[in-house]
Amino acid sequence: MRALRISKLKFRTMNSFEGLNLSSPILQALKSKGYTEPTPVQQKAIPLILAGHDLFGSAQTGTGKTAAFALPLLQLMSTKKTSHRNVRTLVLAPTRELAIQISDSFHAYGKNLGLKHAVIYGGVSQHQQTMALKKGVDTIIATPGRLLDLMNQGFVKLNDVEFLVLDEADRMLDMGFIHDIKRIVSKVPHERQTLLFSATIPTAIKKLAHDLLRNPSSVDIKPEKSETKLVKQQIYLVEKNDKTGLLCKLIDDEPIAHALIFTRTRRGADKLVKALNQKGIRSQAIHGDKSQNQRQRVLADFKSKKVHMLVATDVASRGIDVKELSHVINYDMPEQSDTYTHRIGRTGRAGAEGIALSFCSREERGLLKDIQKYSSQNISVVKQIAEKNEAAFGSLSVDENSERTSYREQRNTPHTHQKGFKERNFQRFKSKKKFGPRSRVS
Repeated sequence: MRALRISKLKFRTMNSFEGLNLSSPILQALKSKGYTEPTPVQQKAIPLILAGHDLFGSAQTGTGKTAAFALPLLQLMSTKKTSHRNVRTLVLAPTRELAIQISDSFHAYGKNLGLKHAVIYGGVSQHQQTMALKKGVDTIIATPGRLLDLMNQGFVKLNDVEFLVLDEADRMLDMGFIHDIKRIVSKVPHERQTLLFSATIPTAIKKLAHDLLRNPSSVDIKPEKSETKLVKQQIYLVEKNDKTGLLCKLIDDEPIAHALIFTRTRRGADKLVKALNQKGIRSQAIHGDKSQNQRQRVLADFKSKKVHMLVATDVASRGIDVKELSHVINYDMPEQSDTYTHRIGRTGRAGAEGIALSFCSREERGLLKDIQKYSSQNISVVKQIAEKNEAAFGSLSVDENSERTSYREQRNTPHTHQKGFKERNFQRFKSKKKFGPRSRVS
């Protein structure tokens, strides 16, 4: 009986920030933000980090991952004062938006501790960033490219770093930052505490974790089924050229007042925004070709609902955190199955219901099968949109015995209209050959 009471007491305390042995100044900051209960990743990660363990964390966007490392690192730095103000914590993030979001968290949670931090990213003048560095900071939150640039200029020294964090490491590798990361890490002391967080765990991430972490503890937080149930998921079968028309119809009919829309490419995002604005739907795009000031302004307008539709690529969307977002729309199906989970996870948060709509063209049906297998879900398919083309689409139910058709195979398979296009070109070529080259006009 006594053992049972102790285990229950431990369970209750771990479900509060007080039970995680956080300091009074940090608890006050959390209270002022209205945070009372830690998320699962915070419950597991904070004690391990406070105990000095290296950590390999797998958690998707929206799980409270940033606070899971920011809170204990702020506490460790505040309890161990130093006579100098050199960089003690380095946080690497893939995008400017995520770096700014992490910076905001360090500012909010550490406002009562007297610690200073700087956020560093490209796309803007480096003047304000270098001025902050000259004054001395305890923490740097940075994207790898700009940080390496300032290191080469002599503005950043990492000789005294005690804590190294790689956030969304999988996305940094996808963006080609692996060599920059290795060069940066080579300048950090070997004796340090390293934390690596990744939404997915491909082979390259496992190798990076093996190279950087020493006897790490692992925290793996999978999305709760209850959270997935809060997101109503629907697939619309539609020809590629009809996607924009379908989107405009749904926006009017639902109606959809506020949505995050994903496209595969930057050019596709700009093209869709132009089409939506022509229909009177206030929209903006956010992707890597936009300047930092443009991206921040667009994101601020979307959060304040001045802009109704935000069209984004997957890379640029990292770090976008919008409260009470009702809809996520996959205008293009994601090429990686786990990306689908991360996309739709931006709605249906904090107990609120959300809606995820996906447009699947016949070229993308292999991607849909992959997503269904990965998530073990039979996502509702709206067949009436594609009734006239039902034979062309084929069955979209998952058959475990059927051979999987990859997206690349389907993309390389010529369709009827493509064959006709090639035949017409061949006929033109023959006619030109028959009549000979055109004479030049002198």
